[in-house]
Amino acid sequence: MNNTKSEKYFEKAQKYIPGGVNSPVRAFRCVTGNPLFIKRANGAYIYDEDDNEFVDYVCSWGPCILGHADRRIIDVVKAECENGLTFGAPTAKETELAEMICNAIPCAEQVRLVSSGTEAVMSAIRLARGYTGKNKIIKFKGNYHGHSDGLLVKAGSGLLTESVADSSGVPEGYVKNTLLADYNDEKSVERIFKNNDDIAALIVEPVAANMGVIPPKKSFLRFLRDICAKNNTILIFDEVITGFRLSYGGAGEYYGVMPDLVTLGKIVGGGMPLAAYAGRADIMQCVAPVGNVYQAGTLSGNPIAVTAGIQTLKILRENPDIYNKLDKNGAVLENVYKEKGINANRVGSLLSVFFTEDEVTDYSSAVKSDQNTFRKYFYQMLENGIYIAPSPFEAMFISVCHEEKEIEKTVSTIRHLKGII
Repeated sequence: MNNTKSEKYFEKAQKYIPGGVNSPVRAFRCVTGNPLFIKRANGAYIYDEDDNEFVDYVCSWGPCILGHADRRIIDVVKAECENGLTFGAPTAKETELAEMICNAIPCAEQVRLVSSGTEAVMSAIRLARGYTGKNKIIKFKGNYHGHSDGLLVKAGSGLLTESVADSSGVPEGYVKNTLLADYNDEKSVERIFKNNDDIAALIVEPVAANMGVIPPKKSFLRFLRDICAKNNTILIFDEVITGFRLSYGGAGEYYGVMPDLVTLGKIVGGGMPLAAYAGRADIMQCVAPVGNVYQAGTLSGNPIAVTAGIQTLKILRENPDIYNKLDKNGAVLENVYKEKGINANRVGSLLSVFFTEDEVTDYSSAVKSDQNTFRKYFYQMLENGIYIAPSPFEAMFISVCHEEKEIEKTVSTIRHLKGII
């Protein structure tokens, strides 16, 4: 594979951008290589600067559930740009999108739009503290909730492959109120509640997707709902990844468990920088200017991102069979991995493989996955025109544009992997 132009662009990027990338997981360090620089994308495919073509299972880390460059989204975004890019003032479309979110997400009675998942989670945590008057929060090892200071404790995603467990530059005081539990372990949560009476919020990825994909055990989310209610603690579902992906109503609808607050990102912006936090009206009414919990953003709810989000949600709402198609194709890939003897976890269109013989149900079992084997697997997939995340702890994202041709190519590539098991 010729990647001369990508190498040239990466060399220049490192001079002006730390590590040559604007998000660490893009850097290919985990697979000991240099990143591909992408020039364009269409449908299920991306094309690098050397015009190499790849079936894309990164999908911009989740937003592109409809594939790349969907004309229905591109056309409305182009038209909206003619009216101006941002106003710093309310628009009718902000309310339209907020209403769509409230009608889709079971717990959402009111919504505040922001620009990134990190911002949504940071704001939801502050809101929970402001509403309850309590200080501590519970998070789970391996769950990633963005890069705000108080949540970079045993986080997942790129941090699992960095040389340090957490981030430098975070004062001890920022994380002293962050309590760690084990995902899928009810007893670990019970112990924390038993020893603490100042817990404002418990935040969880309802499907863990940043230490690889790990489904919740059958009773786990219901248990979290019940114990939070018992202790007057706000239950927050971080659905930046699962929102509008597992179902139109997200994980709350998919599992039939209603949190108090939910954070949304990725799909909700249709590929543009947009996120949201939402929940019960009595809690959301604590946000300024109505309440005393302050949060603001110049580009929050900007008309271009909102337009992309509205159009994406309309397409998903009006075409519910999309979710059946995604689940069916996810099952095909899951089964071929297992036929090959590779450990695979899947929920809907989220899929991860683990190079370990043990069942992967939590942080401890996930990190047993052999990274050297993953590296071999990654490059065999890449050389055969399949683009997956350059990290063993990220999900494969399936889009509606992964049709029979792309699925068959992927299946064939998996079946012909060599030296992996």
